[in-house]
Amino acid sequence: MKKFNFRKVLDGLTASSPGSGSSSSSNSGGVGSGSLHPGGTAGALREEIQESLTSDYFQICKTVRHGFPYQPTALAFDPVQKILAIGTRTGAIRILGRPGVDCHCQHESGAAVLQLQFLINEGALVSASSDDTLHLWNLRQKRPAILHSLKFNRERITYCHLPFQSKWLYVGTERGNTHIVNIESFILSGYVIMWNKAIELSTKTHPGPVVHLSDSPRDEGKLLIGYENGTVVFWDLKSKRAELRVYYDEAIHSIDWHHEGKQFMCSHSDGSLTLWNLKSPSRPFQTTVPHGKSQREGRKSEPCKPILKVEYKTCRNSEPFIIFSGGLSYDKACRRPSLTIMHGKAITVLEMDHPIVEFLTLCDTPYPNEFQEPYAVAVLLEKDLILVDLTQTNFPIFENPYPMDIHESPVTCTAYFADCPPDLILVLYSIGVKHKKQGYSNKEWPVNGGAWNLGAQTYPEIIITGHADGSIKFWDASAMTLQMLYKLKTSKVFEKQKVGDGKQTCEIVEEDPFAVQMIYWCPESRIFCVSGVSAYVIIYKFSRHEITTEIVSLEVRLQCDVEDIITPEPETSPPFPDLSSQLPSSRSLSGSTNTVSSEGVMKDSIPCLSVKARPVRMPPGYQADLVIQLVWVDGEPPQQITSLAISSAYGIVAFGNCTGLVVVDFIQKTVLLSMGTIDLYRSSDLYQRQPRSPRKNKQFIAGLTELNDSPVPLELERCKSPTSGLATRTSEAAPGFYRNEMPAVRQRNQVHHLPGEDHVNGHCTSPTSQSCSSGKRLSSADVSKVNRWGPGRPPFRKAQSAACMEISLPVTTEEARENSYNRSRSSSISSIDKDSKEAVTALYFMESFARKNDSTVSPCLFVGTSLGMVLLISLNLPPSDEQRFTEPVMVLPSGAFLSLKGAVLTFSCMDRTGSLMQPPYEVWRDPNYTDENEKTWKRKLVMNYSTSSQETGDHQYTIICSEKQAKVFSLPSQTCLYVHNITETSFILQAEVVVMCSSACLACFCANGHIMIMSLPSLRPMLDVNYLPLTDMRIARTFCFTNEGQALYLVSPTEIQRLTYSQEMCDNIQDMLGDLFTPIETPEAQNRGFLKGLFGGSGQTFDREELFGEATAGKASRSLAQHIPGPGSIEGMKGAAGGVMGELTRARIALDERGQRLGELEEKTAGMMTSAEAFSKHAHELMLKYKDKKWYQF
Repeated sequence: MKKFNFRKVLDGLTASSPGSGSSSSSNSGGVGSGSLHPGGTAGALREEIQESLTSDYFQICKTVRHGFPYQPTALAFDPVQKILAIGTRTGAIRILGRPGVDCHCQHESGAAVLQLQFLINEGALVSASSDDTLHLWNLRQKRPAILHSLKFNRERITYCHLPFQSKWLYVGTERGNTHIVNIESFILSGYVIMWNKAIELSTKTHPGPVVHLSDSPRDEGKLLIGYENGTVVFWDLKSKRAELRVYYDEAIHSIDWHHEGKQFMCSHSDGSLTLWNLKSPSRPFQTTVPHGKSQREGRKSEPCKPILKVEYKTCRNSEPFIIFSGGLSYDKACRRPSLTIMHGKAITVLEMDHPIVEFLTLCDTPYPNEFQEPYAVAVLLEKDLILVDLTQTNFPIFENPYPMDIHESPVTCTAYFADCPPDLILVLYSIGVKHKKQGYSNKEWPVNGGAWNLGAQTYPEIIITGHADGSIKFWDASAMTLQMLYKLKTSKVFEKQKVGDGKQTCEIVEEDPFAVQMIYWCPESRIFCVSGVSAYVIIYKFSRHEITTEIVSLEVRLQCDVEDIITPEPETSPPFPDLSSQLPSSRSLSGSTNTVSSEGVMKDSIPCLSVKARPVRMPPGYQADLVIQLVWVDGEPPQQITSLAISSAYGIVAFGNCTGLVVVDFIQKTVLLSMGTIDLYRSSDLYQRQPRSPRKNKQFIAGLTELNDSPVPLELERCKSPTSGLATRTSEAAPGFYRNEMPAVRQRNQVHHLPGEDHVNGHCTSPTSQSCSSGKRLSSADVSKVNRWGPGRPPFRKAQSAACMEISLPVTTEEARENSYNRSRSSSISSIDKDSKEAVTALYFMESFARKNDSTVSPCLFVGTSLGMVLLISLNLPPSDEQRFTEPVMVLPSGAFLSLKGAVLTFSCMDRTGSLMQPPYEVWRDPNYTDENEKTWKRKLVMNYSTSSQETGDHQYTIICSEKQAKVFSLPSQTCLYVHNITETSFILQAEVVVMCSSACLACFCANGHIMIMSLPSLRPMLDVNYLPLTDMRIARTFCFTNEGQALYLVSPTEIQRLTYSQEMCDNIQDMLGDLFTPIETPEAQNRGFLKGLFGGSGQTFDREELFGEATAGKASRSLAQHIPGPGSIEGMKGAAGGVMGELTRARIALDERGQRLGELEEKTAGMMTSAEAFSKHAHELMLKYKDKKWYQF
């Protein structure tokens, strides 16, 4: 009796996931995935690799956020710590300091931030949000936390003011009242300034919300309150009455003091500025309309747009600065938003690219009663942050060290590379620095607070972003920072579109015809490949030298006619049908190559964009080597590209869409393969064609001409040569050579008709055969309809021709994907849409075993489709370098097919030891470098596999992940070793095989927000965290994994969020982040002098504690505001304490409480001592009073 190995059965059970799916070794893998038996060969293969990764290696946490804060609303600056805070409409706060000091924190409520106030040089920040809540943030830790919150229940917050070195916060409300909050305890004081007491009793109208609060620089006991309707009240806090009132006809937007406290300036809704003197409050001391037209004397100036904010800053050695936003004349409606700087008699208007949200003047001193000496203005725009240098007469801007221009054009795709070659960053920076903008201020960026060091993470990282305008940006992402290295503009390859030709040539997209859709980069060889929404692929090579040359272009006609397909019932579906006999014949036909494209005439064989035909100067950096464009077919635009891969070692690029696959030799600039997806399923001889049912031809519009009116035999069909206009040699190719298997290819619009073409089975076999195709469609014999591979295969709907930038999934639009899964893999489906197409969704070049039982590895191309099929294509390359430039490349189908559930997303290979195999590459060499030894130079290839892998009987593991499951196959036997059903109810958006702690693992991001990590090759679940629900297709389009436990995605249109799934990095994250607070001594106040102190202001000291404290002011109404302890406070720590660390936390809390009680006891003891001393003093006075008196004198 055969022994049964229970240990291996348990191994299979432990590899299953109860939550997200299960691992199995059944024959569900389709063709090539044999069942595993404990005593079989597959079981022996599974035991070879000892996996080192465990679940303890993984944990998810956010690391840092880069980019401009999305939808900013508020701005604050600490003049001592020199850090800047920006609040947003989504409740986020970004705190910026020196480069490397960049912190993001978020309000849990998500309410918009109305205002921010720093506790200057105390490491704290107060935020007021739109849900009428005040929050106190602790900035003395690397990740700020909320200490206290105060929720207003009956009034809405409109303005806040915190005086320097004060612990009492003034809060203005929409009802016109002013409340006072203790910052330390975050408790509301009983002292309230009611609006009806602030204004005159004779006033019959409500003054409106409070728009300004500030204490007098001259006297801290006086508070200036500005109301929206133009009323200003100078309130005496001690006497609780209005000392003076100011009225103006126009609404007030902002107020600012002169540092001496005798004058203040107001900005109004009519574009005017009023200067008021406290000695004569009846009318303005001065009224100006800076941008109004001058009128005759006695007439009021012409009204202008509102001045939203004004700042009045004085200088010791020059005229004061008056800086304001808005106020332009209404007759200049086309002018951009502006910031006006008035310095003496000079008026400078700085026009901005975006609307101004807020601005602040940066001054040397934090004291409001000293000369301010402004040196810069921080201007927060809707989509940018700029700082203006006020110390220079031309007011230049500072060069921004933060990556605030990620969204300069909308981001359409991203790529992330960790642990890349270290010299790349220096090389890219040296090229990109030459193209930086000039004219910046020569001074350093003034926001330089905080502290930051490199930390333990030292490997180089590069992020690449593709944009809607065709630009590509390379970023240095090392050590938690982000700095732009190099910018590439792909649109320079094409001719500029004329206004009248926009709809003629670019109907595939309505806007952004140059938008980057996919990018593929090989850091080692520095080969860069880009695909765009207009169905083009550009191959770039890196060079340090400038050249002027013509851009070589190829035009490919990719067409696939899909016949009616019927899906059989499950019981009648064979596991793997005979492809050569059962597949419907569907091939790409050659159409007319000289079809005229004009109004009323069907477009055919023309690209969406025009490549520059003249010599183009290419600066150092990435230079276009080849442009490949898909052309229109029978009046229909080409479909967008869904997959892209390039191999520098093979000199081949491959890309596919929902129509088919294209393989191009970019060394010889020829097309090797161009055919529909169904044609790829043929047997090893693709020239063998089956009869096809006749199909109705599309009605050709008048104006189309045929190249050949003579009938063409069915067995002789023409195809265009990829070497049209280039190659001059003629040689007969082998039957398996598919370089000419394409519908139509044009280069430079040169079409030549050469005689002497060889035909085998109705197809050209000569590598240099040229097209002489007719414009007619040929009919074939009718055949019965046949099925596809398996039961219930879903349709792949034809992609829409109009590009949608919100399309995030690599295969099709959101609607098509949703439809695909609504009808997913059900065996009850009996038919498929007639227009369904199978898209190429994944491509991968690797040295592998192309066929079953191969003894040696060879160049292969893995092709994955939207129906879960994987095809292996063998590439026969010339043996020597010299022949590689002259001899053709053979593209041979291996006949190997693998299948999975859902569209294929990614491939990878591992050797027999479990080490991840990298695709071979060519070592970079400057293509434009010339020297004496140029003739002897040879291509240097790195194959990335050991010699033992080529030995007979050796094998490798192939990892394939689709939208539903992952499988591991052993090659060349094509045995399915492991299967893991990742998800049943959702689908995977992004999957990548990455290296973690020198071991490989599979990382997946699911549409339901889960991030999952699986070990390799066993596919054991290591991590499954519900991280981020898919709320925006932008996340799916930009989410990407990389090595060393790193990942990123575009969290908003302007921000990149980086995260880690490494436990080690989560433990060390505190060491990598910058410190927001550094101990700095507060600058001393200037000595005002005896006379100025005597006559320049109030000599009385103002004790806010005595005035606003509970003993004097009483308690505020409990229904007015509610105190909420934050997670960073002691009360919050009590709620968070738990688990293993709970006891330690509780002990620490108890110690803090004990210290607090001891402090209270000490205060009570001190109070009792004071009381006892007072009693003793009174008793002594009483004794002295009656000491000498007789008894009868009482």
